[in-house]
Amino acid sequence: MVAALAIRAAIGEVRRPGSTRRHWAFATSGPAVTAGVVAAAAVAVTGWQQAGATALAWAVLVGCLIAFLVGRPSDRF
Repeated sequence: MVAALAIRAAIGEVRRPGSTRRHWAFATSGPAVTAGVVAAAAVAVTGWQQAGATALAWAVLVGCLIAFLVGRPSDRF
């Protein structure tokens, strides 16, 4: 999965220089990272009793998605 994302990012960068930096800008945004960590922690804590270690994988996924959504530039809408 990680390799597929890296290849997709490389192809997009070749087609439109600078697009990868804009697409992954949420990873350096303070509010986006904070929101992602809080969401991931909430999912991990609430899901641990039901799903055990599987909740951690879901927590990482939810945290990344929340960080991506919070870090989106407002001009993309």
